[in-house]
Amino acid sequence: MALKPILTDLPIKVAKRGFYSGFNLDVTLSSKIVIGLLVIWAVAFPNNAGRILGEFNSFILTNFATWYVAVMAFFVIVCLGLACWPIAGKLKLGLPDDVPEFDNFSWFSMMFGAGIGVGMLTWAVAEPIYHFNNNPDVILGGATAAGADNAMNAFKWSYLHWGFTAWSAYAIAGLGLAFFAYRRSLPLTIRSSLTPLFGARLSGKLGHVIDAVAVIATVLGVAQTLGFGVNQFIDGLSRIGVGDWLMRTDAEGAVSPSVLGILVAITVIMGASTLSALSGVGKGIKWLSNLNMVLSIFLLGFLMIFGATFFGAQAFFVGIWEYIVALPAMMVSVYGGESETDVALASWQGGWTVFYWAWWVAFAPFVGLFLARISKGRTIREFVLGAILVPALMCFVWFAWAGGTAIDLELSGQAGGAIFEATDGGKIFAMTDILIGSEILQYAMAVIIVVLLMTYLVTSADSAVLIVNTINAAGDEGPKARPHIIFWGVALGAVVAALLIIGGIGAIQTAMVIGALPFSVVMVLMAVSLIKAIWLDSRRLKAGMPTTAEPNVAELHHQKGAAQGRPGQPSPAE
Repeated sequence: MALKPILTDLPIKVAKRGFYSGFNLDVTLSSKIVIGLLVIWAVAFPNNAGRILGEFNSFILTNFATWYVAVMAFFVIVCLGLACWPIAGKLKLGLPDDVPEFDNFSWFSMMFGAGIGVGMLTWAVAEPIYHFNNNPDVILGGATAAGADNAMNAFKWSYLHWGFTAWSAYAIAGLGLAFFAYRRSLPLTIRSSLTPLFGARLSGKLGHVIDAVAVIATVLGVAQTLGFGVNQFIDGLSRIGVGDWLMRTDAEGAVSPSVLGILVAITVIMGASTLSALSGVGKGIKWLSNLNMVLSIFLLGFLMIFGATFFGAQAFFVGIWEYIVALPAMMVSVYGGESETDVALASWQGGWTVFYWAWWVAFAPFVGLFLARISKGRTIREFVLGAILVPALMCFVWFAWAGGTAIDLELSGQAGGAIFEATDGGKIFAMTDILIGSEILQYAMAVIIVVLLMTYLVTSADSAVLIVNTINAAGDEGPKARPHIIFWGVALGAVVAALLIIGGIGAIQTAMVIGALPFSVVMVLMAVSLIKAIWLDSRRLKAGMPTTAEPNVAELHHQKGAAQGRPGQPSPAE
């Protein structure tokens, strides 16, 4: 079969005038309608929404566990293969003369901050504590709950959820987008990454559906992250004396954020993130990412010096070794059966691993497109190693010394159960209070953590708003998207606030798991499409055919789209 030339033209129809000028109406309006209906449903019929979403959530976690486990394992294998494949590894994500826009420090800072950096302040302490009390090793009788023999298992399972597997999903999305946007000069949207499979048909309804699914998954995935962060932010504000009105206590004595607290926190965070998003990636987002990286290093330095220094080092080195050794089995294991032990294992996996895999899939269009946006000019091997190893190792450092300090304090009896009993978001504050005797220094550390948390939240939110607008605008990041930045900032805040108010973080988790399922199919196709494109490019190189667009193709496409406001003639598929 004769080789076809590369596809360098994927016109996407956009509005020519009016409020939606420059935006694809099918993608923009459909995603706005779905998100708007979700918010209205949650606010107007909270009980009905909670019940139906809960039933869908249980169905997906029960019946699609095998699918999610297989999908995430596939992503790891593909990334490893691309990095080792000589032809693929040396390919540049851009034209021959393109060079990286950001230095390595800013590149790593933005990857970590926009990816899962905000989760570190909650889960670097909370998750090892949870797995210290229960995990598959405990359920199978191989370790003791809250015992010294279970300490390294706590990190092994934490590393599974936040390590190479999570970042492989992000890398697949980022590679697919960067490859076709910067080597082919196609629009920086999800549909472009599927051109080797569907060709120019992606200019029409099929492409609109794919991009709309990506937008909805992005909003729900980021809402999940913001939901955890908002709860912790409110907890932190309460601790530094902003006011008792931020929290409420129910009849059973459980403490949680108040409705007013949620609304105030969302207003502050989304207001700051919208202003940052208006300034663009090169200004506000870059500055905030660098700031939260510096504050993160300060907090980690404190924990390494004044926390469980040696226990943390053991959790890091021994924990990583045990994680790598057990990774192949952990990555493909699917629990099921009718015995009490099998049911307990399946329940644990559904509540932890499958939930996390759904979360990372929902988060992938956001993180992937953002990674692509900041990685132009880097090679595939450089991208894979940088986007998987460096952020994963940063997560391991956080878990080792933050979670390690918490476990060590509980094992020694110094914490006296205070960390166990604290809320998820409050565990880091409880831990630092124990380490610091002075009330003044406790207060100062709480302020630092609150500031760090806010920078992470703002970085995640403003990046998400920019990504959503980029997809809606057919890959165009130009200034015409600015009025819509405000809309999506408000919409994202409304989703988080509405779901938190009607059902707490559980409602957000449910909506996210449901939204992730269709995009998981898209991501598998992205991986297959990327492999096919690289293989065809290797054949094109042997045949003396071009494998990148001409330098002026992107500018010509932009000028044609601006002049016509409609797609041109379709090009042949790859």
